Amino acid sequence: MRERRVLLVRHGQSTWNADGRWQGQADAPLSGVGEEQARAAAHAVARLAPVRLVTSDLARARQTADIVVPPGIDIEIDESWRERDAGEWTGLTRAEIDERFPGWLAQRRSPPGFEGDESLLARTLPALGRLLRGDERGTILVVTHGGVIRTLERRHEAPSVPVPNLGGRWFSAVDDEVVLGERDVLVDPDTITVPDQI
Repeated sequence: MRERRVLLVRHGQSTWNADGRWQGQADAPLSGVGEEQARAAAHAVARLAPVRLVTSDLARARQTADIVVPPGIDIEIDESWRERDAGEWTGLTRAEIDERFPGWLAQRRSPPGFEGDESLLARTLPALGRLLRGDERGTILVVTHGGVIRTLERRHEAPSVPVPNLGGRWFSAVDDEVVLGERDVLVDPDTITVPDQI
C-alpha cells in the first residue's frame, strides 16, 4: 500500500476578490494583499517540499504559483484546474446580482452560462486521479480556485464552506481510492481573507 498526497490550494486574493466581484474564468490578477499572502505562503510550501507544482492557467493562480514555487521545481500549467465559469454573474458583486437576479443567490439558482458541478467534475476528477496515480511519493501542490475545491469537497461528502485565499484541502490515494484529507491554510490564520464568491 502506498499513499500519495495532493494539496489543492486556492490562489492569493485577487483584485476582484478584494472588490467582492464574481470572477469565474475572468482573468483578474492578484491584488497587493494577494501577492503578500503568496510570499508568506512560500515558507509553508518550502516546508511541504512538493515534488510537483501544478497550477490553473488563470492569472491569479499562475501568479501565486510563480511566487510560492520552491527552487528546482518546474511549474506545470493545466487548464483542468481553472475556476468554473460564472456565466452572467461574471464581474458582478452580490448586491448587483441581487438587483439583477432577485432571490437567485438565496435560492441557489445559477444564471445562464454558469458551469455546473457535472462539467467541473468531468475535468477536475480525472486531473486529480492522474496526479494521485503517479509515481511520486511526496506532496503535489495544485494552485487552483475556491469553486473547484468546494465542488470536490462536496463530491466527497464534506461540508461546503468558503475556502480562504491560500487555504485548501488535502487528497490522497490508497490503493487507487481517493481519500479526502483535512483542510489546511498556508498563511497565518490572522491574516487570511475569505472571499464569498468564486
